Amino acid sequence: MTSEQIWIAIGLMGQLLFSWRFILQWIVSEKNKRSVIPIGFWYLSIGGSLILLSYAIHRADPVFILGQSGGLIIYLRNLMLIYRERLNVSTGVIC
Repeated sequence: MTSEQIWIAIGLMGQLLFSWRFILQWIVSEKNKRSVIPIGFWYLSIGGSLILLSYAIHRADPVFILGQSGGLIIYLRNLMLIYRERLNVSTGVIC
């Protein structure tokens, strides 16, 4: 396998991981009979985004790099908000 083929496989793996977040969200929403974004959605988003970002950096694609970097910040922030809310609920602190 050539270096380029390995990078294409990495890019495809990142895209597959990124796509699975929508499948997870759909399954959880159907199960709950309402729209739900499970915490796994954000972890899949981060994983897929990191892999796609490395692929974009390898390709030296500034548009792709900017898009994945921006999304990564949003996914991490959502996890921070979720964990802050859980911490506040468990400690009884109201923000």
